[in-house]
Amino acid sequence: MSQRQAIFDYVAQQYAVAPEYLWAKLPSYAVLRHCNKKGKWFALIANVSKTKLGLTGEGTADILNIKCEPDVVSILRQDKNVLPAYHMNKRRWLTIVLDSDFELDEIYKLLDWSYRLTLK
Repeated sequence: MSQRQAIFDYVAQQYAVAPEYLWAKLPSYAVLRHCNKKGKWFALIANVSKTKLGLTGEGTADILNIKCEPDVVSILRQDKNVLPAYHMNKRRWLTIVLDSDFELDEIYKLLDWSYRLTLK
C-alpha cells in the first residue's frame, strides 16, 4: 500500500476525515481539513513534478504538506526526504516526499501535530 493511501486510511480512522479534491485541473491534489466550521487544512497530498521540487530524475513524486512549529521545521529539513513547503508558508509548513524511507509512524505523529496546530 502506498503511503498516500495509508495516510488517507489513518485520517479516516483517527479524525473521520476524507480527502477533498478541490481542483479539476489538479486531480491528484487532496486536501485534508478539519470537520469543524472553520474547516482549516491540516495537510495536503499532491503529486508534483520532481523538477518543481528540486529533486533529481524524471517524473513525479507524491508529497505531503503539513504544519509544524518553525524550530521543528528547521530540524526536520535536515532529512533528505523533507523539503521546503511546496506552495505553502515555508516557515511553518514542510513537505515530506512520500514512498521514501521516511517512516510512516513518524508521518502519523506529524499529521497529529499538524491537526492540533490547525485546530485554532
